[in-house]
Amino acid sequence: MYYGEIKNCDIANGEGVRVTLFVSGCTNRCPHCFQPQTWDFAYGQPFTAETEDRLLSLLAPDYINGLTLLGGEPFEPENQRALLPFLRRVREAYPEKNIWSFTGFTYEELLTEGSHPRCEVTDEMLSLVDVLVDGRFVEELKNIALRFRGSSNQRLIDLNATREHGEIVLLPDRKRGL
Repeated sequence: MYYGEIKNCDIANGEGVRVTLFVSGCTNRCPHCFQPQTWDFAYGQPFTAETEDRLLSLLAPDYINGLTLLGGEPFEPENQRALLPFLRRVREAYPEKNIWSFTGFTYEELLTEGSHPRCEVTDEMLSLVDVLVDGRFVEELKNIALRFRGSSNQRLIDLNATREHGEIVLLPDRKRGL
């Protein structure tokens, strides 16, 4: 797997102060994507053990709330396979921090046997994610007032509550500044 960027102290891609990893590779190719360069699976730099160690170090400070995965597409099967061992390490080192992942796939697509993004590690990867921002970006539904997403079809899914209740539970849409 390759990655395009790592952001430390990111406040735009999830609640609180976060470390954000922009992975490379995306087959969704949403029109008007804000990062089309990340569609290329070989964009950026290789995701290595040293990259993982750097990310774990960046996650250490108390003021960091957690990790966010963006893309490209974290849920491309080849990216899932590379990210899963890293997410296990994050959970082991920082059980109190949360993990967000953005995906252009819907939660339902990730759960559907035989669908493109689903592979042998999808369920475990989802089990390690606290919040899933799902759905393709749709220019006609663009809304800059939305929290942590670009178009109104995208959802902020609280995966912990979803697992607990057996149905999709969305994060409350709090107003900015409150």
